[in-house]
Amino acid sequence: MNKKCVVLLSGGLDSSTCLAVAKDQGYDCYTLSIDYGQRHVAELNASARIAAMLTDHPHQVVQINLDAIGGSALTDEAIEVPDYGCSDEAIPVTYVPARNTIFLSTALAYAEVVGAEAIFIGVTAVDYSGYPDCRAEYIEAFTTMANLATKAGVEGQRLEIITPLIDADKAQIIQMGHALGFDYSQTVSCYNANEAGEACGTCDSCHYRRQGFTQAGIADPTRYVDH
Repeated sequence: MNKKCVVLLSGGLDSSTCLAVAKDQGYDCYTLSIDYGQRHVAELNASARIAAMLTDHPHQVVQINLDAIGGSALTDEAIEVPDYGCSDEAIPVTYVPARNTIFLSTALAYAEVVGAEAIFIGVTAVDYSGYPDCRAEYIEAFTTMANLATKAGVEGQRLEIITPLIDADKAQIIQMGHALGFDYSQTVSCYNANEAGEACGTCDSCHYRRQGFTQAGIADPTRYVDH
């Protein structure tokens, strides 16, 4: 039997590349998305499409209403998503408090249920907008906790958290997925996408994505609202 993994899939460029990499590495992939009260459902729709393209298992969506506590432009309608370059904060308002900790904890529970030996997450410490939960030392600390706090861990079934994009910039990530034949037109990365999945073209995420395709020398398939 193939080794099993859980892939945290947001429907964006990074997590989708992560899924393509996991599949290429021979993992039997179980995909998981979190409906956390984000501004739009376009990314959840994208994740379902991508999971159907690349996996044989039902795509799981878990609802955790982080919009109830807010604190981020992605979960609080009272906080506007800034355009790229319009904020001088080290950690921008698009940071969702404790998001990756919540996501990885949910993935950890799912991994125990399906007997997965790894969790793939598409964090990058290069083009990451300053988010503290995208750093290698955070992943290392969470891995230690995961193997201390689970039945599987204490019984000797060590879980690995795999971050194949951690040292890659957007251009390298796009080249990685392109080499695996992944179709990026199916992804939605924008912080402020409309219901049709069209990108705003002005937020941080749109900037890094567009720059990545340009630097990779690959045509950008993103659908923008002004096109």
